[in-house]
Amino acid sequence: MTSTADQVGEALGVLLNEAFPARYNIAPTQPILVVISGDRQRPGSNLPDRRALLVRWGFMPDWVKDPKDFPLLINARSETAIGKASFRAAMRHRRILIPASGFYEWHRPPKESGEKSQAYWIRPRSGGVIAFAGLMETWSSADGSEVDTGAILTTAANSAIRSIHDRMPVVIKPEDFARWLDCKTQEPRDVLDLMKPVQEDFFEAIPVSDRVNKVANMGPDVQTPVVLDPVRKPPKKADPDDGQLSLL
Repeated sequence: MTSTADQVGEALGVLLNEAFPARYNIAPTQPILVVISGDRQRPGSNLPDRRALLVRWGFMPDWVKDPKDFPLLINARSETAIGKASFRAAMRHRRILIPASGFYEWHRPPKESGEKSQAYWIRPRSGGVIAFAGLMETWSSADGSEVDTGAILTTAANSAIRSIHDRMPVVIKPEDFARWLDCKTQEPRDVLDLMKPVQEDFFEAIPVSDRVNKVANMGPDVQTPVVLDPVRKPPKKADPDDGQLSLL
């Protein structure tokens, strides 16, 4: 997330009272900014009815007893989230928007190919702030403390991204923000049409170095383009694993 608070606020229709620094390498378990539907304002008010807050990137259902015994869920498959026990309640009651400037993904060739894995910085061609579809849950521990947690919904990759990976984040367009966030009148089945791959030319993929794989590398240099080895074959097959997205 490299946009300013003003840019994020304008793009997502939310009031952000504090500035925040650019973040070039957000990793799982770190806090991420999310936008939720808030209380409807009084007639005549010019204040937005959405709220922004920070949640831990790593979804935790409220029925989990011990986080140590539960896997880290940074992504949720949109095709199964409605029926899956971990995400069913959040899909119905706690849909969120996750603003970002893009994401990182790895192309991991089969081991027998002898090719090295390659990282890509994937950003919207037009720049600016985008919004990923997400889910939120507040987990309560036995001592009464609470942690807000979230995950990014993913879908099958479009043809532009499929050569890198077979999954990609669900992007919610501005005209659909209100419907996605409206958990009072819009049931999960009513927003199924929003959980689909974004149009083919929306993103551009830029090869970058493996510096992005280390959480300690947090500067803008992780986005510096690299020149691919000309003898390297272009990726033809997506990684069968879901992998882990890194927000930016």
